[in-house]
Amino acid sequence: MWGRNFLGTPPQGRADYAFFQHILKSMDAKTGRCAVLFPHGVLFRKEEAELRRKLVEADLVDCVLGLGPNLFYNSPMEACVVFCRASKPKARRGRVLLIDAVNEVTRERAVSFLKPEHQARITRAYAEFVSEPGFATVATTAEIGAHGWSLSIPLYVKRATTGAHANGGDAMTLTEAWAAWETNGRAFWTEMDAVVDMLDGLVAEHE
Repeated sequence: MWGRNFLGTPPQGRADYAFFQHILKSMDAKTGRCAVLFPHGVLFRKEEAELRRKLVEADLVDCVLGLGPNLFYNSPMEACVVFCRASKPKARRGRVLLIDAVNEVTRERAVSFLKPEHQARITRAYAEFVSEPGFATVATTAEIGAHGWSLSIPLYVKRATTGAHANGGDAMTLTEAWAAWETNGRAFWTEMDAVVDMLDGLVAEHE
């Protein structure tokens, strides 16, 4: 691909990292920045782990933003935006900000969108580049490596629990139990979506 595969050759049937590498290679070497909309699978698919390792170790990823469902026409699934910089400010080097903005969404008249307050919270988190419990986490390269180079947001951003159970007690309210189930289940079901997507691709190849 004319020198574009600097992270490696994407696996068969997976074009996301071919597209991604083309964008990264097109950035200015000093001032280049990009924001790319992706399905969540690019953050954790096992067959692309080596590509992600080189991407993270190259210190190109600035922020991974997880968005809520139904924000884009013809796609009810949650999406993510990966922000990259050719050269990060010193304070951000060796670190990646992960933002879980899945709940920063409003749905009215069958249309989902981000209100100004949702946009402001996301913008503030990105500008401040600090961890915010239940919403944003700053992860180091070493921490990401310890997770097998996965950038799956639920691995890093844990939703806060409250009440007696959070303080070490045995009691848990229905609301807390639901929140805990939802948090633990998101990573599983997101990966299941990627598995189904992979199987669909294999079926299409043999038709």
